[in-house]
Amino acid sequence: MLIAPATFRRLVRAHELLSGDDEDALSVRAIALKLDLSPFHFIRQFAAVYGSTPHQLRTRARLERAKGLLATGSPVTEVCLEVGFSSLGSFSALFTRWVGASPTRYRQSVQVPRNFGSVIVPGCFGLLAQLPRNSREARPQ
Repeated sequence: MLIAPATFRRLVRAHELLSGDDEDALSVRAIALKLDLSPFHFIRQFAAVYGSTPHQLRTRARLERAKGLLATGSPVTEVCLEVGFSSLGSFSALFTRWVGASPTRYRQSVQVPRNFGSVIVPGCFGLLAQLPRNSREARPQ
């Protein structure tokens, strides 16, 4: 599908608007009107250029943010509300469908256990920590 250069520039601008914070996010209709496109034409053109609809782009961003919050150990309910979902069931089902694991299982798999007194470091990285900080420290003068 060929897209006119002016339309392509408008779609790039729309992508920038959609990638902003969710609190300031405009609706798809508002963005389309701002770019002088019909909402349906905007969605079709956007999907042709970026491979996903504006809604899918926002959903992916929200779920990436949720993954980051879950990795810090935040409770699933708090994460659900923080990223803008109003239903824990719909958040959990969507998260499981997109990520491949439930929010709780994902959090358990990526969270570093807190009950260890020291950080667990794989052997190769532990050896790297023993090396001098710069090459001058390594050479006697």
